[in-house]
Amino acid sequence: MIRNVQKLLKKKRKKQQKNIVQIPKPQDTLQEKEIIVHPVLEDNIKFIYEAFCNTDDLKVRDVTFDDRKGKLIYLETMADTKEIQQSILIPLSEAEETRNVREIITSPELKITNNLNEAVSALLMGNCALFFVDGTDFFLFNTIQVNARTPEEPENEKVVRGSHEGFVENLNINLNLIRERVKNPQLMIKYFKLGKETNSNVAIVYMNGLANPSVVEEVKKRIESISTGMVFSPGYIEEFIEDHPFSPFQQILFTERPDRAEAHLMEGRVVVMSEGSADASIVPVTFFSFFQTPDDYNIRFYAGSIFRLIRLFSFWGALTLPAIYIAVVGFHFEIIPYDLITLVKSSIENIPFPPFFEALFMAITIELIREAGIRLPSPIGQTIGIVGGLIIGDAVVNAGLVSNMMIIVIALTAIMSFGIPSYEMGNTVRILSLPIMIAAATLGFVGIVFVLMIIIIHMCKLDSFGTPYIAPLSPLHGKDLKDAIVRFPVWSLDHRSKYALAQKQVRQRASREWGKNDR
Repeated sequence: MIRNVQKLLKKKRKKQQKNIVQIPKPQDTLQEKEIIVHPVLEDNIKFIYEAFCNTDDLKVRDVTFDDRKGKLIYLETMADTKEIQQSILIPLSEAEETRNVREIITSPELKITNNLNEAVSALLMGNCALFFVDGTDFFLFNTIQVNARTPEEPENEKVVRGSHEGFVENLNINLNLIRERVKNPQLMIKYFKLGKETNSNVAIVYMNGLANPSVVEEVKKRIESISTGMVFSPGYIEEFIEDHPFSPFQQILFTERPDRAEAHLMEGRVVVMSEGSADASIVPVTFFSFFQTPDDYNIRFYAGSIFRLIRLFSFWGALTLPAIYIAVVGFHFEIIPYDLITLVKSSIENIPFPPFFEALFMAITIELIREAGIRLPSPIGQTIGIVGGLIIGDAVVNAGLVSNMMIIVIALTAIMSFGIPSYEMGNTVRILSLPIMIAAATLGFVGIVFVLMIIIIHMCKLDSFGTPYIAPLSPLHGKDLKDAIVRFPVWSLDHRSKYALAQKQVRQRASREWGKNDR
């Protein structure tokens, strides 16, 4: 009896399964092949619900148009509900004559398709989908909700003169800021989807006919080869596409300024931007690119060249100043001028620690104050930076743990590190200063020279998308010093930097021909 009952139950289940419409699972088929619209409206809605795992922010509205029932479906967390009400629901409800949907809803980005996977992707972007009973296709409308802040000057790249606009977290707004500056049909934008789970929008921007095609193709190839579940910042992309990921030196330039991105585009470089980030990545670059700022070109070339040299001096000074002090006090005391020997000796004679541990303690303290100032709210961060530094500096000197001379050296080092315009290059200084201090504490000046030689040799071996990292100092690639270490007058910069690998080297014709007769 039991076996007979089981057989009957199996037969009933088979009959029920035959009557059920088999809908492919969206998790397995999404973005793999086309899923054609099913004639039954409820099956299409069920497919979309399953694709979104029955999330609560997926909303469905009943719509009636031309005596046909339909469903409007959208994600309320991505779509603009006011736009849906004013541009879609109200026009459909007030339509008196039998007209086409395209004539009633005048959306600039209306699309008709029959691929359900395309509907899922469009809903994730903030669009809405309109299905009708017995329809062979459906409509997609652009109703993207925009929650972007206004372009403001970046906190990390302030300038005295020039533009005060900065990128925001919205990719379309950032591309608009570039388009407003480069009104040229040759400006090319290519989109990519990165992140298997996040589906982040990434765009590369370059000037067609100016950027080197091999560099553009290399950037595309590296971006397309990224296979990861999540991409939410340019820092993620950087680690996937940079040439030397284990080098302490930055090989991709980041900027939050549209004018700086525009300048590099006009040099023939490629800009990479991503949704949700206010940073733009620029390739290829050289070591000296990290010390150039828009202010260099907004002031006269004498001042711009001097300030650029000061930044370069700040980099090497912040890198070596604590190590030089350690080497002088520990190994080469004889090089101190006679008039300063008494002052230096009285400052360090009662300190129980060697100079290396003094420098290490103060360097760690400065980094802690710096991190605290960044993480805390702005008013408190400024307070802890000033008050904390004064109190700690005075306390450690009075306690006899650190000498006055060491406080001066570390303070100068911190000021010089603040003079480096690139935050990433400042991180390089903090990383490399420790091995130089260790070498100075063990071998004195010999140790400093040895470590600096290793660093310079390493820099000579680096490249960024085919560009030598220390260009134009690379002996194998000629000299192009007009806009590297110093800045020549703008009217003399008639050729683009050869290290940007641009197709067209000539930037401008002679623009001071008018002054020849007056000389």
